[in-house]
Amino acid sequence: MHQKTLKHEISCQGTGLHTGTNVRMCLKPAPPDFGIRFRRLDLAERPMIAARHEEVVHTARATTLGKNGTAIHTVEHLMAAFMGRGVDNALVELDGPEVPIFDGSAAPYVALLDEAQLKEQKLPRKYIKVTKSFMIEQGGSFVQVHPADHLQITYTIDFAHPLVGLQTSRWTFDGSSFAREIAGARTFGFLKDLEGLQDKGFVRGGSLANAIVFDDDGVLNREGFRYADECVRHKILDLLGDIALAGLPILGHFEAFKAGHTLHHQFLRQLLAKPDFYRVTTATPAKSQFFQIRHAEASVRPILQTASTA
Repeated sequence: MHQKTLKHEISCQGTGLHTGTNVRMCLKPAPPDFGIRFRRLDLAERPMIAARHEEVVHTARATTLGKNGTAIHTVEHLMAAFMGRGVDNALVELDGPEVPIFDGSAAPYVALLDEAQLKEQKLPRKYIKVTKSFMIEQGGSFVQVHPADHLQITYTIDFAHPLVGLQTSRWTFDGSSFAREIAGARTFGFLKDLEGLQDKGFVRGGSLANAIVFDDDGVLNREGFRYADECVRHKILDLLGDIALAGLPILGHFEAFKAGHTLHHQFLRQLLAKPDFYRVTTATPAKSQFFQIRHAEASVRPILQTASTA
């Protein structure tokens, strides 16, 4: 398999979940081995930040990249879409501090990437293949990974709410199932926590249009759930976006229990600091559909104001 980038650049506009800022975003093609990088166009220096775990500066309620005082907030859903659609190299330009949240899932980004289309590049894709099991645990939560020839994620959540409770989902990666089973799962939160979060500077752009919101007994969104277990599927989406900051796709079976962005990133940093636990390879994964691109399969294809050029 070879590396892939976008065939055309594509732009969109939306609101940041936590900052509430209206931001224009442009996804652009990039050369082989460029990786994913973010550029802030609204700052005089037009600083660029690589989408790498070394650049993660905050993990409360979202994943934030930062460098020399410049921040890019809430990158995890877009990073999951890049991983899910097999994009190795792209430049993301923003005229504000946060990636637009759209509907709170990765489906809008999948729609953008499908519209931009992908092109194959000359260099082979590299993978991080886990060779030894590794685990970190904190306060009853844990993330672990075991050797495997493909990417698999098993995630368990447990929230004291009648519509959530204990949920476990196991998902084996391929490009088709990502769009169908994971990308459309939205972020979620609880109404009782909203005021406290806003006082701390979070979810200033949050609404029922970009999140599932629960009150004490039910869900406030009139349309209800997209999947019966949408909450745990969204946690799989978050983990996928967070491990995408390894810089290369990871082959292994991940298991997470009541984790979140902070534990995801602690795990990733510690794993990648142990070179005896993985190797970098160009071998094609055992699952032949890994990163297979199929168009227009997202469970929700939102209406976006987009502009693309050749």
